[in-house]
Amino acid sequence: MTEPTSNLSADLILRSLQQVEAERVLRAADPELAARVVAVKKFQHARFEHTYADLMADKRYGAATHFFLEDLYGPGDFAHRDAQFARIVPALVRLFPRNIVATVSDLAVLHALSEQLDTAMAQVIHKDDVGASAYSDAWRKVGQPAQREQQIALMVGIGTALDRYTRNPLLRHSLRLMRAPAQAAGLGALQRFLESGFDTFRAMRGADTFLNTIAQRERGLAALLFDGGEVSLREVA
Repeated sequence: MTEPTSNLSADLILRSLQQVEAERVLRAADPELAARVVAVKKFQHARFEHTYADLMADKRYGAATHFFLEDLYGPGDFAHRDAQFARIVPALVRLFPRNIVATVSDLAVLHALSEQLDTAMAQVIHKDDVGASAYSDAWRKVGQPAQREQQIALMVGIGTALDRYTRNPLLRHSLRLMRAPAQAAGLGALQRFLESGFDTFRAMRGADTFLNTIAQRERGLAALLFDGGEVSLREVA
């Protein structure tokens, strides 16, 4: 990888992590906003489980759906992982292959975008108990259709990259060899994420149907909400 490319990747990752940290600082200064963000994330998590209940129950796609739910679309607090990333970005772009660094850059951008949209949603919701109606109304008030499309495209793009990596046995071998140096460099969380994603997608034996389903359903939901419709979670216990 050339030095300019390395610098661009490092700058993008760091800038994205700084944006995420800015969202955390904003919420920390306003406990009520922070509570509403948690409620928005909880609702989104339940919505994803509802939308993809069939894939989660499918033997072929269940593990990959769970990976998306928890690692790409989940409500978890990634503050520790983000702090780790921020400390070791120079080591990341130096140690990992260029295509993997590009995927990590996309992950960082997706993370920042999702956190910004979650904050924006919480800012126009006036209660901590977020239901379908409040969520749907907030979606339209926030708007930003281009950012919603970018969020979907990044999510699917990361999945596409992970699927592509599974066709490269040398890359999987390289990831195994990276375990010790990654751990020593403070990259353990990133290493686990990459290996989990790689193994999950390899076991799926082709991700086209899976990723096309996600893209179609997410874009369909966005169109429904922007058109005045309402997401329903009646089947979710």
